[in-house]
Amino acid sequence: MAQSQRYRRLAPLALLGAAGIALAGCGAPGAPEGGGDAGGEDVSGETVTIYGTIVDSEAELLQESWADFEEETGIEIKYEGSQDFETQLGTRAQGGNPPDIAIFPQPGLFADFAARDFLKPAPEEVEKNANEYWTEDWVNYGTYDGTFYGAPLMANVKGWIWYSPAKFAEWGVEVPETLDDMAALTETIQGATGAPAWCAGFESGTATGWPGTDWIEDYVLRQAGPDVYDQWVTNEVPFTDPQIKSAFDSVGEILLTPENVNAGFGDVRSINSTAFGDVAPALASGDCALTHQASFLSGFFPEGTNIAEDGDVWAFMLPGESADDSAVTGAGEIVGAFSDSAATQQVLAYLSSPEWANSRVSLGGVTSANNGLDPANAQDPILQETIKILQDPDTTFRFDASDLMPGAVGAGTFWKGMVAWVNGGSTDEVLQQIETGWPAG
Repeated sequence: MAQSQRYRRLAPLALLGAAGIALAGCGAPGAPEGGGDAGGEDVSGETVTIYGTIVDSEAELLQESWADFEEETGIEIKYEGSQDFETQLGTRAQGGNPPDIAIFPQPGLFADFAARDFLKPAPEEVEKNANEYWTEDWVNYGTYDGTFYGAPLMANVKGWIWYSPAKFAEWGVEVPETLDDMAALTETIQGATGAPAWCAGFESGTATGWPGTDWIEDYVLRQAGPDVYDQWVTNEVPFTDPQIKSAFDSVGEILLTPENVNAGFGDVRSINSTAFGDVAPALASGDCALTHQASFLSGFFPEGTNIAEDGDVWAFMLPGESADDSAVTGAGEIVGAFSDSAATQQVLAYLSSPEWANSRVSLGGVTSANNGLDPANAQDPILQETIKILQDPDTTFRFDASDLMPGAVGAGTFWKGMVAWVNGGSTDEVLQQIETGWPAG
C-alpha cells in the first residue's frame, strides 16, 4: 500500500541513471500541444475519472501535478480518494460502475482485478514508457498472465530509522553499521535518557497494522536473504517457518519490550492506538529518539523542521547483519484502467511519463522509480537519498511483501496479526493465524 494508504508502501529493484527532464507543461505524450487529439479522435472536453487511496493534502498535490496536462489537452481529470479503496473498488467494479482509472497501492490487488477481467490491457504508449523508464521488475508488477496491464506511478523506500543528529551528538553515539550495533545503540540511549528509545504507531484507520508488516519485511530480507523473502511472498516459505519467526522475535526485542517502546505515547499496546504519522512530531520534539518508517515520513514533521544530516532530524537505513549489506524494501503504486477510451489512454500515457514524474516530485513529499526523474526535483534530502537508492544498481531491492501477497493475507490476516501480536498474542499463535489467510491450494 502507500501514502495514507499510499503512505505506507511503495518498490523493488534498482533503477538506472536519472536524466534531467523538463517538467509538466512541455507537452503530454501522445497528445499534440494545444489540443486533445488521440488516434485521430478529438478528446477535448472529455472527462476521465481516477480513484485511489491518496487523500487530503496529498490528493491536492496529485491534482496539481496534472493541471498543465489538463490545460494542454482539454481533458478534465476528476480524482476521488478513499481510505476504503479496496472494498469500494471491488463493489464498484462488480456493479458495473468502476472509475476509468484506479491507482492500486498493491500489486497483489492489481493482479486480482486483472485476473477477474476487470482491467483493460495497457495501451501501446504506456507499455513503451514502462519499458523505457522502469526496470524489468517494475514492468512485471504491472503484468498478469503474460499481458501488461499498467505502469508504476510513485515509489518509496522503507526501512529508514529516523533520529535527531543533535541528540546523537549529545549522547556520544553514532549511526549503527549492523543490527547488533543498533541493539547496543538502543541500550545506550535508554541508559542516557532513562526512557524508551523507540516510538512506533500502527494506527491507520481500516489499514491499522501495516507499519508492523514493514518491520517484519525488513528483517526477513536482511536476516534470511532475498531468496527466502521471494519464497515467503509466494508462501513456499510459510509464516510458520522458523526463519519468519526469527524475524518476529528480532522485531519483538524492540516493539514488545516495555523498556524500549513506546516513548512519548504509553506502553507497548499504545502502538496500536498511535497514528503512524504522529511519531514524527514526537521525534522532532525530542520525546522519541528513534522510529522506523518509510521515506514519506518526511511529510509528517512540523512545518519548519530541518531535515538534514546536521539538521533537526535525519535518518539512516536499517542496517543488515554485516556492514556491507545493502538490502532494502519499498513499495509503489500501479495504474490500471477499466476503460479504453481515447481520453483515458492519453491520461495513462502521461502518468507513465518522465514529465509527470518530475511534475509530481517537484511538488514535494514523494519519489518515483521512473528513471527519467531528475533527483534535483526532490525537495528534501531524504527523498533525494531515496532516489539514489532506487537508482543504485548495487541495491538489493524487494517490493513490500504484503503488497505482493494475496489481499486476504497482505491486507488481511497479516495486518490483523500485527495488531494481535502487539496486544499480547503469542508469536506462534499469531503466525498460525496469519497463515490461515492464504487461499487453499
